[in-house]
Amino acid sequence: MSNRPVSVIGFDADDTLWQNEQYYKLTESHFRSLLSAYAEGDRVSERLLEAEKRNLAHYGFGIKGFTLSMIETALEITEGRAPSSVISEILAIGRDLLGHPVECLPHARDALEALAGKYFLVMITKGDLFDQERKLAQSGLGDYFDAVEIVSDKTATTYRRIFGKHGEGPERSMMIGNSLKSDIVPAIAAGAWGVFVPHDLTWVLEHVDKPTEAPRFCEIPDLGHVPDLVANLKG
Repeated sequence: MSNRPVSVIGFDADDTLWQNEQYYKLTESHFRSLLSAYAEGDRVSERLLEAEKRNLAHYGFGIKGFTLSMIETALEITEGRAPSSVISEILAIGRDLLGHPVECLPHARDALEALAGKYFLVMITKGDLFDQERKLAQSGLGDYFDAVEIVSDKTATTYRRIFGKHGEGPERSMMIGNSLKSDIVPAIAAGAWGVFVPHDLTWVLEHVDKPTEAPRFCEIPDLGHVPDLVANLKG
């Protein structure tokens, strides 16, 4: 293992190992219908996104913050006159998000199975602690991981800490995920490899330009390409 360029491999969870954003999109569609008497759907979505941006620093990432942002948006759009029935329905669809089924993405299990025992695997995800623990348990993927890190945000400092804690530092580590902003750019900035696996529904706030000039940037179409990529990696 000491002769390999990489000894630790980090995996993002939401929309890398399992579907996630599609459930938020369905919830947002329901939310838009709840406020259809007060504003056009596109306007509702715009105001919701503005609220999410404002609230990230207060509530962090995850369903609870999303639900609070929906309530705030409803109150803003209705100028404080949102019926209690609408607020109750928002709370209900937020709770439904906390119970959505876990659907693993293609090749996720096979990729982890091929790497487990050969590399130190760590799931690195942000969001609500209880919800991420629930999804990991229901996914059936937990046994493949040597460690799980649920963090408030993903920065270069975050990756340096995690890869230093579980391995020999970011220089001999790799991060795999669907978010350029959270999974790839900061991991590369920390000194690790960043492997981008695009997902059609990645949240708009996670979009940044690809770091195509970075020598440690890779892009693959799906997780099925991970084992070969890692095996053929050159330092």
